[in-house]
Amino acid sequence: MSRLAVPKTYKLYIGGKFPRSESGRTFEVVSAKGAFLANAAKASRKDARDAVVAARAALGGWAGATAYNRGQVLYRIAELLEGRRAQFVDEIVHAEGVTASVAGAQVDEAIDRWVWYAGWTDKFAQVAGNANPVAGPYFNISVPEPTGVVAVIAPQGSSLLGFVSAVAPALVAGNTVVVVASERFPLSAISLSEVLATSDVPGGVVNILTGSPAEIAPWLASHSDVNAVDLVGAGDLDWVDLQIAAAETLKRVLPPENGADAAAPSLDRITAFTETKTVWHTKSLI
Repeated sequence: MSRLAVPKTYKLYIGGKFPRSESGRTFEVVSAKGAFLANAAKASRKDARDAVVAARAALGGWAGATAYNRGQVLYRIAELLEGRRAQFVDEIVHAEGVTASVAGAQVDEAIDRWVWYAGWTDKFAQVAGNANPVAGPYFNISVPEPTGVVAVIAPQGSSLLGFVSAVAPALVAGNTVVVVASERFPLSAISLSEVLATSDVPGGVVNILTGSPAEIAPWLASHSDVNAVDLVGAGDLDWVDLQIAAAETLKRVLPPENGADAAAPSLDRITAFTETKTVWHTKSLI
């Protein structure tokens, strides 16, 4: 006798918790063949605002953690992903309609990407910062610091790898993120939120919204408490208007054409959302 299917309705991930959308809206997630897979929450403007509030509240603790600690936290995510590899492979097979080997390669690359970026947390400052030569009895040192709250429009054509490739580098320097997952392939992002909730990542460091990027992105781009916007997955949106909205609140923006190859690990993606702080210190004359 066949069992009755139990359709799932997934929620958002905001502040380390799993709230429903305040609007009560959901949308159907379907497979590559059009079969129903699950219901996902359709985030609203209010949900986006709540996510920004959570990201701002978590910023001080995450940015203030040691680089070594952030690296260990990110590495732990990779460990948990490895433990749930079969689940992610299965989701990608159904969502993208690819073979198990192709899906497995994507998951393996996503895990490797977390490890790669985790390794940079206590190293990138030595590359991006420097001691500056000055004429006088002073030390002059430039160091990279996090930009703040970063809104990310994840790549829309990838279940997992694009999401990881956009989010992980922003976390390295101590930024917190509000990310809009792929509208077509949201299940891997939702499952990743469950990984984050059981990892050492403090609540609010990563906030995941599902739904329509076209609906949510304008509110994030114009939000005065968002410090930067990564439009890597906004190529199909009116991203010029998003840039204009971001400019009105003096945000740093990574446009789609500069981040098109989000799948490639890059130090530039870490430094894209850092600010340079220069410190002067008098040399002892003794």
